[in-house]
Amino acid sequence: MAVTVETLEKLERKITLTLPVGAIQSEVDSRLKKLARTVKMDGFRPGKVPMNVVAQRYGYSVHYEVMNDKVGEAFASAANEAKLRVAGQPRITEKDGSAAGEVSFDAVFEVYPEVKIADLASAEVEKLSTEVTEAAIDKTLEILRKQRRTFGQRAQDAAVELGDRVTVDFEGKIDGELFSGGKAEDFQFIVGDGQMLKEFEEAVRGMKAGESKTFPLSFPADYHGKDVAGQTADFMVTLKKAEAASLPEVNDALAKSLGIAEPSVASLRADIRKNLEREVKFRLQSRNKQAAMDALVAKAELELPKSSVQAELARLIEGARADLKQRGMKDADKATIPEDIFLPQAERRVRLGLVVAELVRANDLRAKPEQLKAHVEELAASYEKPAEVVRWYFGDRDRMAEVEAIVIENNVTDFVLSKAKIIEKTASFDELMGQS
Repeated sequence: MAVTVETLEKLERKITLTLPVGAIQSEVDSRLKKLARTVKMDGFRPGKVPMNVVAQRYGYSVHYEVMNDKVGEAFASAANEAKLRVAGQPRITEKDGSAAGEVSFDAVFEVYPEVKIADLASAEVEKLSTEVTEAAIDKTLEILRKQRRTFGQRAQDAAVELGDRVTVDFEGKIDGELFSGGKAEDFQFIVGDGQMLKEFEEAVRGMKAGESKTFPLSFPADYHGKDVAGQTADFMVTLKKAEAASLPEVNDALAKSLGIAEPSVASLRADIRKNLEREVKFRLQSRNKQAAMDALVAKAELELPKSSVQAELARLIEGARADLKQRGMKDADKATIPEDIFLPQAERRVRLGLVVAELVRANDLRAKPEQLKAHVEELAASYEKPAEVVRWYFGDRDRMAEVEAIVIENNVTDFVLSKAKIIEKTASFDELMGQS
């Protein structure tokens, strides 16, 4: 029997489903008989409960279950016959005035849109490249040295310098009143590491052990402590101890302490270069992928299924609540989060997902087994025991699904970059890594 599909608006469709009452009742009776063989009720032995008693107790729930199953089957069959790609769940309502011996339902639902992608040759994509320089290796080496620095007591009359570890007592007041978090004793920090506000660090520099100093400090308007943000406090600080930093020399001993297989400065620098090049590669892939996806979406024309957007919106809001809960917020699962905060992000995700899926389908950009293997091996290369990491990935279907999604995105990126007009741009290592 041909299925009649009514177009309501844009992507919304309606199908009328008709089910014979006799078939429904027959299935209900069958399930009740099966239930009667195992149901336990007071006053009856197992399997000996009369059918009328079973029907009286369970008839409504079984009937509801059968109706759900039959309507679901009928909808799936009708959508398949009409060759519809259904987006989200249908809204199903029973119709009044069904013919004798039948019950009818209206199923209202959305279908996935037709995705039209314009010629990508007219798209412009900025492609970033970055070189790992000797300066970048030097900077990383300096960070590794700082992570292994030791501190020694400065002379009593020596002034605090940048890089020193200091121990201080301090007390801050706003309009003569002490504020929360404004007082501490035996507080340690390293001058220049950014743990304290710059004005505080500058006030301590040049002080000597035993000295006290008063100074004003202006809290930034976006300071994390909302009670003092944007206000000016008067601080008094007393320097109790200053310790000078001592960094390890760059030699074979440092290379050995860092686990270099053949401990030498040359091997250490080669290892740093290898790790930096791997990190640069992943960051460039991410940046260039974003640029390619932006260009792809700009060249696509499609309607968005409201049901898909709502589902994505629900996921984003649930993720936000989970984040609030992790941060310690009480009753985070009940927090009111306005949908419009996440609506643009939800719409973009749905749009991008549909466009990418169409491009993958039309150009056979699916992840191939050798690509999956190569990507997992690349991820595992930075670990101490790569073979175990590879087994860890391949041993879990969900983890491999994540890898597959990344490989497909990479395939789509490469495809877009191969078709679009590329604008080459070079970024410094610090720019790419987000360093100043």
